[in-house]
Parts: sequence; structure tokens; C-alpha cells
Amino acid sequence: MAIFLTKESKVLVQGMTGAEGMKHTRRMLEAGTDVVGGVNPRKAGQSVDFDGRAVPVFGSVADGIAATGADVTVVFVPPPFAKAAVLEAVDAGIGLAVVITEGIPVHDAVVFQAYAGKSDTRIIGPNCPGLISPGQSNAGIIPADIATKPGRIGLVSKSGTLTYQLMYELREIGFSSAVGIGGDPVVGTTHIDCLAAFEADPDTELIVLIGEIGGDAEERAAAYIADHVTKPVVGYIAGFTAPEGKTMGHAGAIVSGSSGTAEAKKKALEAVGVRVGSTPSETARLVLDRIAVTA
Repeated sequence: MAIFLTKESKVLVQGMTGAEGMKHTRRMLEAGTDVVGGVNPRKAGQSVDFDGRAVPVFGSVADGIAATGADVTVVFVPPPFAKAAVLEAVDAGIGLAVVITEGIPVHDAVVFQAYAGKSDTRIIGPNCPGLISPGQSNAGIIPADIATKPGRIGLVSKSGTLTYQLMYELREIGFSSAVGIGGDPVVGTTHIDCLAAFEADPDTELIVLIGEIGGDAEERAAAYIADHVTKPVVGYIAGFTAPEGKTMGHAGAIVSGSSGTAEAKKKALEAVGVRVGSTPSETARLVLDRIAVTA
């Protein structure tokens, strides 16, 4: 099984006709994703050829859903227009909106996250790599060639780069799904949402949680694990060497005093039984050790 995204998912791409949209639509198709259309009001009625597959362009998300039955949209729309694109997808009743766009103003993210919260639309992102269920579907920019094998690990991560590294290091075991939730201050799907989904997925045996400095998402995830997660969890926190009071990497990654430090997050997770690696490679070894024990 997989969480949020399966081989049955029908995917629209908002911004498909732009440079990034074209590049990653081709990669998604190569990974087996059922991309059923793009959305661009100025190019409605046209189609784009991707190595012999003609993908139609619709004038709106609603038109795309009506014509294809799409239930997922991947958003590559530039930051000034991303809010309107997400609101349009929510209004159209899309089930899952994967917002790849980086640099969306926090206020805009607050608006569309709150709007989606009153609907049945799940948002992943913004500023995220998307999600992949190896062997089934890939919605976003995660390189499919590092995750070709379905397996027993579920991964949730704030960091795109660390998502890729852990997937590469654990490629021989494989993943049920890997979800990059994004590192902006305001995101849709959280660590906790993914933990709950992986806990309910019978094919996920172990969960990898990747966090980073700033905020309290990892501490809240630790509290959730204590009360609701029975499967083993292995973690990694990026930012042990980050200087205090400096914004590092993602817009949400800032440390003030002892709040939001990697060490504080590590202690919170370890207090509820999560083994936390000091490096990504050590984290992968902890996963391999735990998988060997439970095999």
C-alpha cells in the first residue's frame, strides 16, 4: 500500500507549460505517474507532447477534473500567482494539492491553508519536493531513480535534500511512501498527519522522521508518537551546528535560545523511544539495524 498517492491517482499539473512544469511532468510520466492534464487558461485546448504521449491542457482545474476525473494536482505556479492557483484547486474539489512552489509569501500560505482546512483538500507544501510511492506514482520533484523499489519504510521529511539522501541510502529496503512536507513556517500536511497515515498502513513497518531546527513540529510529533504510534520510528534532525538566532535554510528554521534547537528536538524524540541519528548516514544505519531486528 501507500499513503496519499497510489497508482490509481490521476494527476493534473498547474503550470505544466512552464519550464519547471515541463521538466518535471516528463519525469513524473517516466516514473509511471498518470498525468492526465495540465492547467493553463491561456493554452486551454492545446496539448503537450511528452515523448509520444499527448497531455491535454485545460483552462481550469475544474475543467480538468470534469474531463479526466483527476484527484491530485501538482502546483508549479510562480509565487505571485500560487495562492490563486491553490484556491482554485480547492474550489474545484481536488483531493490532494502538492504545492512545489518556493518563495510563496507567508501571508498567502496562511490564506490558502486556512481555506483548504475548511474543505476536503489535503495540501502538501508549499516549498516541498512532493511525495512518491515507489512503483506506483510520483507527484513532485523527487528523483524516481533513487526510489525504484517499493518497500517497508515510510518517510516524512521537512527537507527535500535529506529525503533524497535517506531514500538513496535505504534503497535496498525500499519505501511504501516518502512525503516531503516542506520547511516553510506554514505547511499543510504535518509530521503528525504522516505518522498517523503510516501507522494505519499495513505495509509500512518502520517510519523515518526527518526534522530540522526551528519551531516545535518535532516536539509535537514526539508527543503524538508517545500516544498513538506503535511502529518503530527512527529520526534525524538537521541543524546541530546552526548558530543561535540565525535563519538557516528554510524560512522556518530559526533558533531562539533553547527553543527549536536540534538538541532539544532530539531529546524530545528520544524520550518517547525514537532512535535519533547524529548524521544522515548514521540514521540509515539505525534503520537497517531496526529492520534486521524486526525481520
